[in-house]
Amino acid sequence: MSEHPLTKNMAEFTLLKKKEEVPIARNSFIQMTKLSNVKGRITYISSHAKQENLYAVYETTERKFWRELAKCNQEEFVKSGTEGKCIEARELIIALPESFTEYQPDRLLQLFTNHFKQNYGTECIAALHHNKRKTNYHIHLIFAERKLLDEPIIKIACRNMFYDENGKHVRTKKEILGEKGEIREGCCIVKKGEVYEKKLFTAKDERFKSNSFLDEVKHSYTDLINIYVKDENQKLQVFERGGVYLPTKKIGKNNPKAQEIEADNQKRREWNRAVDMALISGVPEPKIMEVKRKEITEPIRESIARRGNRPRLFSRVVTVAVEALEFLIASVLFKKPREVPEQIKTVQAGRTEAEHQEYIAENSMAAVKATKDEKSEPEQPKMTRLASKYSKLFKVNKELEEQNSAIQKKQKQLSAKKKELSEIKGWFKGRKKKELQKEIDELKSQIRDMKDYLPRIVQKIGYRSVQDFLKDFKASQTEYSQYRTVIEKWKKETGKEPVAHGIRAKLAEKKQEIQNEQKNKQHTRSQNKDRGAR
Repeated sequence: MSEHPLTKNMAEFTLLKKKEEVPIARNSFIQMTKLSNVKGRITYISSHAKQENLYAVYETTERKFWRELAKCNQEEFVKSGTEGKCIEARELIIALPESFTEYQPDRLLQLFTNHFKQNYGTECIAALHHNKRKTNYHIHLIFAERKLLDEPIIKIACRNMFYDENGKHVRTKKEILGEKGEIREGCCIVKKGEVYEKKLFTAKDERFKSNSFLDEVKHSYTDLINIYVKDENQKLQVFERGGVYLPTKKIGKNNPKAQEIEADNQKRREWNRAVDMALISGVPEPKIMEVKRKEITEPIRESIARRGNRPRLFSRVVTVAVEALEFLIASVLFKKPREVPEQIKTVQAGRTEAEHQEYIAENSMAAVKATKDEKSEPEQPKMTRLASKYSKLFKVNKELEEQNSAIQKKQKQLSAKKKELSEIKGWFKGRKKKELQKEIDELKSQIRDMKDYLPRIVQKIGYRSVQDFLKDFKASQTEYSQYRTVIEKWKKETGKEPVAHGIRAKLAEKKQEIQNEQKNKQHTRSQNKDRGAR
C-alpha cells in the first residue's frame, strides 16, 4: 500500500483542509441557570438600553406575574430557613444557527417560547439577541417553576398575630419585644381582620430540578431547530453523555478561566482522537467505555470527593487514559491479521474486488425481502436501504483504515525518536538533542492533524462522528451478507441471473428506450422515402 498523501507533506494536508468544505459536526448548546433576581434579569434581557442587538421580546403573561412570583419565592425561602440564595426563576440560553437570522425575529421567538409553554405549562418571557460581534445568535428564555392557582388562597387573622425577625409566627407579643419593651427591628404584628397570608401560586415543580429535565429540553429544542435548518449539513445533535467521547466546554465571553478551559478542552480532544482510532482499529465500544470509566470517570469522581476540583489532575488522568487506550489498540491490531470476520468472507467469496464493487453498484436499490412462494416462481429478492449503501460505506471505511494505518506508522516513528533521545548521554550532545526534540515535536503535530482528519472523512458523507458511521457500516455489511445468501439461493431455484434494480440500471434502460425510439423513427422515415420513390 502506498503511503497516505497526508503523511508525505503536512503542507499538503493544510491545503487539503482549505480546499475541502467539510461540514464540522456541531452539537446544540442549551444552558440553564438559576435566577435569584428575576425582575432585574427580565429588565436586562428585554431593554434596548442594555442590549445593543435586541431583536424581539415575547411574553406569555403580564409583568405583574413576575413581581408576585419573586415575592412568593422570597417568602417561602424565608419560611424554609434554607441557607444561600433564593431561586426566583430559571433561565435557558438557547444558541441558534446563524442561518436563523433569515427568519422573522418576532415569529421565531414566539415559536420557541410557545414550544416551552406548551410542553411544560409554565409562564415564560423570552428575548432574541446577538452578541456585539454578531457571531452568536441566541434566545434568553426565563420560565417560572410555579403556576398561578385557579383560586387564590387568602387567610385573614382572627386575632393579633406576631412574627419575629425571621418571619416565624410566635405565640405572644413578649417574644418580639426588646429589653426596653419596644418591638424589635424586623418583627411585626398583623392585627385582627388583616390578611396574614396570601397564596397565589402552586408549589415549585420538582421536575425542573432533576438532571433529566435539561437533557429532555436539549433534545426537544435540538429537534425543533433541525426542522427549520435549510442545509442538511448544518443540523445539530445533542451530545450524548455517558458515551465513548468526552464533551468539550464552551468558553464564554470575557471568561477569566478561558485559558484553563481551553487546556481542559485540548485534553478532551486528545481522548476523542484516541477513541476514533480505537473504533477504526476494531476495539469494541464496551472495552472503550471500561477504560473511560476506570481511568477517567472513577479517579476524577474520587478526587473531587476528597480534594475538590483540580484541573491539573484532570490533565494527568486523561493522559494516562489515552495511554491505556493506545495499549488496547495495539493489542487488537496485533491479533487482527489472524482473524478475518466471517461476514467479510461471505461477502467477498468468489469475486474480485472490482467485480464485487460492480455487482453492488448494479444492485443498489432497497430492501432484502423474504422470497415469496408464488405459483409460478419465487420473486427476486431486493436489497435493504442499508445493504444498498454498502459499496459507498465500504470505500469510506477503507479510507478510514488507510488513514489509521498511516497514523500508526507515524506513531512508531515517534516512539523510535523518543527512544533515540532517551539514549543520548553526555554534556556535548546538546545539538543532537535539540534536533531530535524538534523532530519529535513536528511528528506530534503531524499525528494530531492526521487524527483530526479521521472524523472529517465521515463528515463528508453526512455522518457526525466515526462512531455513528461505523454503526451504519457494520449494519450494512451484515445486511449485504444476508442479501448475498438469499440471492444465491434464488439463483439456484430459478436458474436466472438477478436483474439490476439500481439507479444505473434504470438509466441504462431509459437510454436503451431512447435509442430504440430513434431507430424506429429512422426506419419509418426510410419507409416513407421508399414509398415516395415508388
